[in-house]
Amino acid sequence: MLNATQTTADEIQPAIDLCDSLSIARNTILVVEDEAFVREAACDILEGEGYRVLRARNAAEAQAAFRRQQGGVQLLLSDVVLPGQNGPALAKELRAARPALKAIFISGYPENTVTRYGLTAGQMSYLPKPFSAESLLGKVRQVLESEEKVFL
Repeated sequence: MLNATQTTADEIQPAIDLCDSLSIARNTILVVEDEAFVREAACDILEGEGYRVLRARNAAEAQAAFRRQQGGVQLLLSDVVLPGQNGPALAKELRAARPALKAIFISGYPENTVTRYGLTAGQMSYLPKPFSAESLLGKVRQVLESEEKVFL
């Protein structure tokens, strides 16, 4: 039996989880992916962890969503190859309005092929498709916690 001043590990753990959840919830992620299955899977994974997620099928939808948020997006998760405008060009445009915007690029193409779209190997956050929930969440945490900017 515990008295009023004693606590158990079970009682402490939810408070820690709540703090982590509050930190995550402050981050808004704009997911830009033209393949519906990949887009929805990524969004479901991120929302399941408590992130606020905006969905877009292409650069035009992404720009509209970004404007509606008045730049309140912390992370762009974008396919490299998109209809109309590619992911790196979209990131560069959005960064003109919000220089602190971080980006992760995803692609089914090998990294050496992706560099043709304006990305420099070693100077980008890149996640190859297909990716697991763990690798997506790990990359998102890594980039959001990083003090470094991704160069474009």
